[in-house]
Amino acid sequence: MRLGVMMFPTDTAIQPIELAKEVEARGFDALWFPEHSHIPVSRRTPWGGREGAPPLPEMYWRAHDQFVALTAAAVSTTTLRVGTGITLVAQRDPLWLAKEVASLDMISGGRFIFGIGYGWNHEEMADHGIDVKRRRGLVREKILACKELWTKDVAEFSGRYVNFEPSWAWPKPTQKPHPPIVVGGSPTPLHFQHIVEFADGWLPNEGRYPIEEKWPELQHLAEDSGRDPSTLSLGIFGIKPEADHIENMAAVGATYGAIGLPSAGADEILPLLDTYAELVTRFH
Repeated sequence: MRLGVMMFPTDTAIQPIELAKEVEARGFDALWFPEHSHIPVSRRTPWGGREGAPPLPEMYWRAHDQFVALTAAAVSTTTLRVGTGITLVAQRDPLWLAKEVASLDMISGGRFIFGIGYGWNHEEMADHGIDVKRRRGLVREKILACKELWTKDVAEFSGRYVNFEPSWAWPKPTQKPHPPIVVGGSPTPLHFQHIVEFADGWLPNEGRYPIEEKWPELQHLAEDSGRDPSTLSLGIFGIKPEADHIENMAAVGATYGAIGLPSAGADEILPLLDTYAELVTRFH
């Protein structure tokens, strides 16, 4: 079980370069950053789309740009993997997104993990011109379009939502055919179909879903669809930093996890990293 950490990198917290250096120095596998472009103050959508959820923390609207922050982390380290946890694909232009992913993968020397999701904040999506009811179809087409751009010298795409004529687009990713794509979505039949079709793994949030029950379902779906289940990975986002629990998740089939950190200063973060590093020593 490879253990990394995840944190909202904000203007008031430890900055990405210092954080990345400290995370790598303690032997963690990866550093993950979430993203939100902005948070409309109307707050019509409850946190995570869950009725009765507590107020949304301020870190959600103070976060750095995800790809800029991860690039800073990558160039400050040599072995640490960097991951998006997750990218809100529906809100991004696929032509730019493909270039950002490929550029970060090349600049990092092939250390990028592309975590993607569908989004939960309806008003945030609306400000990007996104029809929330179509976001899953948008995500699917945008990822398929990105894969064309990453793998073809002359790429083109014709879909319901994404269309572009035969085009050149470089750089290509260092990892072939592209960085691992992991989907941070709920275990619905449609999401599982998407994972089997175009992704490399499932990255569910700790405590939100019955992972022990759903992971075998995803594997069976892959097999029924003609895909080797061993080509799919399971990671746990926000995994509990408890040895027994990590062992249980490894027994289920998880091969990596990301421990959550608060969006805080170095005085709070560094002692936490020291504590969690004991788990890294045990499980790596």
